[in-house]
Amino acid sequence: MRKISTMKNRTLKSVTGGRVAVVTGGLVAAIALGSTAAMAAAPAQHDATSASSVVQAVQKQAASQKAAAAKKAADAKAVAEAKKANEAKKAAEAKARVNGWVTPTTHYVLGAGYAQAGPHWIHKHSGQDFVVPSGSTVRAAHTGTVVTAGWGGAYGNNIVIKHGSHLYTQYGHLSKIEVHLGEKVATGEEIGKSGSTGNSTGPHLHFEVRTTPYYGSSVEPLHFLKTHGVNP
Repeated sequence: MRKISTMKNRTLKSVTGGRVAVVTGGLVAAIALGSTAAMAAAPAQHDATSASSVVQAVQKQAASQKAAAAKKAADAKAVAEAKKANEAKKAAEAKARVNGWVTPTTHYVLGAGYAQAGPHWIHKHSGQDFVVPSGSTVRAAHTGTVVTAGWGGAYGNNIVIKHGSHLYTQYGHLSKIEVHLGEKVATGEEIGKSGSTGNSTGPHLHFEVRTTPYYGSSVEPLHFLKTHGVNP
């Protein structure tokens, strides 16, 4: 009877141990499967993040290229507009050289005026003096043709320019003449240098506006210049 009891107990222990082994094995398998699933999910998540980064990089590059293209177009437009404005300015300056008037010199102080009386002239002063240092630039007040370029007695070295029918300008007391008889000059073009030649008490430019190329036909030069858009 003891032997039977012993065998029965052993059988029960064996069965119990088998069940425990099966349960334990199941748990190990479940843990193993869970780990495998987690490991499989990690690369998928990494791939998704990488794809998102690539998309963002592409979008950023596209936006940068679009901005660069827009800037290039804007720069090209600005250059074209600046070129157009410069050409318009040159055209206006060219027109002014033909149609406009300027003072016969720059950086001056107005000296003896038109019709002023004094001991330096036999008659009243026939022009307007522009007081400037000797050697200052003298320029044509208007486009025209040189009809006198040389010594003019009391005027010293002088130039007379014809601007049209009954309209001339004269530039006296020059230290240097830079144009020749018959030469065509443009408004503002340098024609000589100021000085104190002839009947002069100091460096200045004697400027006259005349109806003929000769002495005695002068008109008030400052008023004339003002009526032609110049404010000396």
